[in-house]
Amino acid sequence: MTRTSDDHIVVVGLGYVGLPLAVALARSLRVTGFDIDPARIAELRDGHDRTREVPGGVLTESRLAVTGDPADCAAASMFIVTVPTPVDEAKQPDLGPVLRATEFVAGLIDPAKQPIVVYESTVYPGVTEEICGPRIEAVSGLKRGKDFFLGYSPERINPGDREHRIERIVKVIAGENDEVIERLAHLYGQVTSAGVFRAASIKAAEAAKVIENAQRDINIAFMNEITRIFAKLDVSIWDVLDAASTKWNFLPFQPGLVGGHCIGVDPYYLSHRAQQLGEEPHVILAGRSINDGMGRWMADEIHARRGRAGSALVMGLAFKENVPDLRNSRVIDLIERLAQLGHDITVHDPLANGEEAQREYGVELAEDALERSYELVVVAVPHAAYRALDDATIGGLVADGGLLADLKNLFRGRELPGVERWTL
Repeated sequence: MTRTSDDHIVVVGLGYVGLPLAVALARSLRVTGFDIDPARIAELRDGHDRTREVPGGVLTESRLAVTGDPADCAAASMFIVTVPTPVDEAKQPDLGPVLRATEFVAGLIDPAKQPIVVYESTVYPGVTEEICGPRIEAVSGLKRGKDFFLGYSPERINPGDREHRIERIVKVIAGENDEVIERLAHLYGQVTSAGVFRAASIKAAEAAKVIENAQRDINIAFMNEITRIFAKLDVSIWDVLDAASTKWNFLPFQPGLVGGHCIGVDPYYLSHRAQQLGEEPHVILAGRSINDGMGRWMADEIHARRGRAGSALVMGLAFKENVPDLRNSRVIDLIERLAQLGHDITVHDPLANGEEAQREYGVELAEDALERSYELVVVAVPHAAYRALDDATIGGLVADGGLLADLKNLFRGRELPGVERWTL
């Protein structure tokens, strides 16, 4: 395993994780970004990133080469796999994308280069060494530790977060030997000012990533559970949090719909592995159960408050604020339950793609939805565009005798005379 001045880095997968990483690496290295989606390659070459993680100007000026042609990725000195790791309908880990990427890489390895194959995809401990490594050997006929080497560096991208960018966060790294670790330390050290942390092992690095999200999921589940308790006492969780947050060591988590490609998914990877080992992950699965049921509970509470079905506007479909990402959005649970209860639903999201909403959820986004009034208005996602609405516009959305259900308390303190409000 040698390092030369003409090292070629290939990033496999140009989504929310892969693209920012590839652009950052390309500032000082020769980097090729590969994606199987021709439309994605075309838009990136035109300087447009639909995820909004990389500004157009930065993308246009980047030295990153993007491609959908495997020939452009051959004989690289390092492959970085950043594809998603979703769950299936049974909430079981779906390693299909990462294994397809693994097989893709296996067909490109030049043993003379002795490349490192680095995984950034979130997995349960053991996947890199016990599943991916053997799959590379089986497909390529090559030997791990001789012809290629394994590494792991968990992604920590937070979509829509302009503060905790890859350039500013500590990068955890792990490799199968000291030389691999130092290669990764040199590589990632060039893109982050926060430094790198050398994990004790690849399994330790995999475990660190999966518990980061599981911990957050459990904390939000606690908030969701106490929100439901306090609702029966006619006490707003926001008033409770105002008081509790004055204590110096209170953790500032909030209730809400927990979806997306990380927090709403990763705990299932850990619970799956635990059950394989004969350990029942009670706390992890309890948290998931609470969070997965929150959308339905919210819809039932809103309907009970409203007292009858009618025209309803749901503001926001993305899985979190200020991003267009619809993956695993739990807003759909709220929408489907309100529809079951008889409400005539209109959905609006200023950032989401209408074709994707139709394809993923069968939901039609109404661009002109904010131009009329509804008997029920549900603020599901606190996009900045909604926060920027003036009081007259917000009030005009709610018909006479209607209800504004502000789930994230976005319009707290706003003057909305004559508008009945409900929040958690």
